[in-house]
Amino acid sequence: MADIQAFRNAVGDWANGGPGKPAGDLAELLGLRTAVLLEGPSDLVAVEALAERRGRDLTAEGVGVVSMGGAMSVGRHAGLLGPPGLGLRLTGLCDEREQPFYERGLERAGAPRQGFFVCVADLEEELIRALGTARVEEIVRAEGDLRAWQTFLHQPAQHDRPRHRQLRRFLGTKKGRKIRYGRLLVEALDPEGAPAPLDDLLGSL
Repeated sequence: MADIQAFRNAVGDWANGGPGKPAGDLAELLGLRTAVLLEGPSDLVAVEALAERRGRDLTAEGVGVVSMGGAMSVGRHAGLLGPPGLGLRLTGLCDEREQPFYERGLERAGAPRQGFFVCVADLEEELIRALGTARVEEIVRAEGDLRAWQTFLHQPAQHDRPRHRQLRRFLGTKKGRKIRYGRLLVEALDPEGAPAPLDDLLGSL
């Protein structure tokens, strides 16, 4: 039985110069009609966590959520999975600063731009703002990261930053932390109170 992780692995191999047939075969076996292009694994975890909280199985609905390994890969992935390649409908999230790059990449791939939803800084910041900084700090304490958080706050570079920017930066200071907190922050949300870009993305699928 094909699974979505096998498809993601095949897409990654294809994007790195490997053959496209395995990804195409798996897309057909899974019945995929839509590919959700996300910058990294923390975004993927957050999207899937919110879908689960809303009782949805995206793969069963024909939706393949893919982490591209960086915003600079959007043109490549759009070309492989969109109209020039597998012909899947494309959607996803992008950060505001990356929006022009996404637009150029999607245009080159002949894919519509309106299926992509824009986060102001990134999805982590959207989640922090939706929850409020006090709630996020509660989650940090509950996860046993209080000492690391307090040490981080003593760094001179953090002294004049607003709390939400400090928290956003903290989540990116240790490998794997953004992925872990991507799920934790979504699980702390009211499932109907997700940040607009994430809510709009799920609503479009």
